[in-house]
Amino acid sequence: MTTAATVSEETDSPYALSHLDALESEAVHIFREVAGEFERPVILFSGGKDSIVMLHLALKAFRPASVPFSLLHVDTGHNFPEVLDYRDRTVAKHGLRLHVASVQDYIDRGVLKERPDGTRNPLQTLPLTEKIQAEKFDAVFGGGRRDEEKARAKERVFSLRDEFSQWDPRRQRPELWNLYNGRHAPGEHVRVFPLSNWTELDVWQYIAREGIELPEIYYAHEREVFKRGGMWLTAGEWGGPKDGETVEKRLVRYRTVGDMSCTGAVDSDADTIEKVIVEIAASRLTERGATRADDKLSEAAMEDRKREGYF
Repeated sequence: MTTAATVSEETDSPYALSHLDALESEAVHIFREVAGEFERPVILFSGGKDSIVMLHLALKAFRPASVPFSLLHVDTGHNFPEVLDYRDRTVAKHGLRLHVASVQDYIDRGVLKERPDGTRNPLQTLPLTEKIQAEKFDAVFGGGRRDEEKARAKERVFSLRDEFSQWDPRRQRPELWNLYNGRHAPGEHVRVFPLSNWTELDVWQYIAREGIELPEIYYAHEREVFKRGGMWLTAGEWGGPKDGETVEKRLVRYRTVGDMSCTGAVDSDADTIEKVIVEIAASRLTERGATRADDKLSEAAMEDRKREGYF
């Protein structure tokens, strides 16, 4: 394992950090900064690879003490079972407290309505924002990265949200010399993105270096899928397949994990982390651009959701 004292990959200086060490150090600094500045931070944790890496960094930041934050998951009711199992095992393993905001509860109460396309990803915003307000969370960690999507590329590490959890790009604050401004009025909160400067390849290389366990769906496996909108979707009670959509068994894996109704698998034989890294290094499509139908609703789909309170 590379340490701060070893020779960097980019320079001959014996004191320079490697690329991954520099990213890790920045993230650890952000976690500690939030712990010292806010009263009720929470980590968004879905069981996806970015939130898994984020939790791993938080554990490192405060070791040997426990993580001083609870976890929050917005459960759409259409999550992959493998990911939910991983989430629950992780919470139990580290003795963490998990808050769950359920989209299904809002549908059952008539507050939200099912969409014609069956996807619930856009329905996450209200359960998320109301949970933040109800629990009085003043800082919410998210695993968003700037390389994922153009709206996320606009984000600062500390991103202020108003009393309605809405995002206004014009209220972005400068972050020079790794100085973060967490000041906020009562009712407002700050979204915090420790992985902002990471890429998908960085995440996978870090997972390999640290030996981090992931849900098996991130690796190639045989799965029953059907084609819709140019993507391989998993069949399920959420509304797929429809008439004319044929289910077939294919060797696939997932680059990103979200709602089953809008997260596509990719054809792949990458069944080890080494093969995944080679595959990602050769890819010319971002993971969301290749596999997320909710980002294809319009050119500004992600930014519109972010303005309303989504991550």
